[in-house]
Amino acid sequence: MFEPALRELGLDWSYVALPLAPERFVETARALGDSGYRGINVTMPHKRAAHDLADELTPAAAAIGAANTLTYEDGAIAADNTDAGGFLDALDADVGGLRAVVLGAGGSARAVVWALLDAGADEVAVWNRTRERAVALADELGASALERPRAADLIVNCTSVGLGGGDPVEAAAAVGVAGIDPPPVFFDLVYGAEPTPLARWARAGGARVVDGLEMLVRQGARSLERWTGREAPLEAMRAGARAG
Repeated sequence: MFEPALRELGLDWSYVALPLAPERFVETARALGDSGYRGINVTMPHKRAAHDLADELTPAAAAIGAANTLTYEDGAIAADNTDAGGFLDALDADVGGLRAVVLGAGGSARAVVWALLDAGADEVAVWNRTRERAVALADELGASALERPRAADLIVNCTSVGLGGGDPVEAAAAVGVAGIDPPPVFFDLVYGAEPTPLARWARAGGARVVDGLEMLVRQGARSLERWTGREAPLEAMRAGARAG
């Protein structure tokens, strides 16, 4: 999605993959700024290390404790977590006063929980199959932990359930929502060529569904805007993401 965006912006830049083992990440990431790099996106398992090596942190990166975007400027490394803002951009709704349930307690769930609370959600509750992880995340960020999912204005799936397809009823049971009504809005961070099982479950109940591809585009757009100082061409990025 970055290559078509760079072409549309008329920038003679390249966006390339750099596979790195964890033991090589910090040394390499520090050196890239002197090698002509303007910035990098960081995927798991390096997001915590990216946060720790930065000279500057945005409020999102500092609060979430992980970074997915590094920017090189004037000899310093600035870290951001665009997952949080990208999630809110993709959601495209006022979350003030909403009751939200977040399914999962991994890195993406941390970004989502923080984003919702920071944007003014009235209540954010976390459910995870391993309850201890949900409790730890909730306690750290100021949310609450659930024994089982419950009805809400918004439910966000931050688990891998539904990746690769499957049955909607089985998927709903796997994340504990089979016994509740789909919410008005359901956000599934999982995405694929076809609607995910949880997206089909939610749509069958009348929910507005947002999928993870739009979040991928929006977090990437925020990274691109940090590096270039220009507005990201969203349609070109969407087309590129779908083609990929």
